[in-house]
Amino acid sequence: MDPLGLDGAWLLSPQIHDDHRGSFLEWFRRDALDRPMDVAQANCSISVRGTLRGVHFSDVPPGQAKYVTCVSGSVLDVVVDVRTGSPTFGRSVAIELDDRRRRAVYLAEGLGHAFFALSESATVVYLCSTPYAPLREHGVNPLDPALGIAWPSGIEPVLSRKDAAAPTLAQAAEQGLLPSYADCLAHYASPPAQQVGPRGG
Repeated sequence: MDPLGLDGAWLLSPQIHDDHRGSFLEWFRRDALDRPMDVAQANCSISVRGTLRGVHFSDVPPGQAKYVTCVSGSVLDVVVDVRTGSPTFGRSVAIELDDRRRRAVYLAEGLGHAFFALSESATVVYLCSTPYAPLREHGVNPLDPALGIAWPSGIEPVLSRKDAAAPTLAQAAEQGLLPSYADCLAHYASPPAQQVGPRGG
């Protein structure tokens, strides 16, 4: 696992074993993470070229850590630091995930996540530390210029109505939607079994 320059964001570049039958790799190992991750939900997202999903994040606590990979096609995967008070607040890191290198991204609770489908069809699967809870879920508009994300040129982004209507980073901060870095650090320091928080509907 290699750090991505944002506290709580890591990249896995797996060793792929190839032979005449095909290939084999370990795409997830709990003991390889910088902190334990309990898996509560697994999601599969299939997107047409140009689909832009995110930037999504959850209230902390309990937050939602994610472990993301692309099993078919390719995407530009982006992690955004939306934690107020963080030394890297507002910064992002982008990594191409595809079905050749089989890399995966881990992002801790409180970080924002988005991805852009580069191939004609892209299938992304990701593990989540907590179940989906709509009342705890929030978003920032991925096209907010303040984020400075270099989305691919020449491909018209396709957003859901919800993502297109999401507030800018500054508006989300004014509305009190963003997690605080201090709350996230306190949450990271507690054992997973003790990480409880309000339950969404």
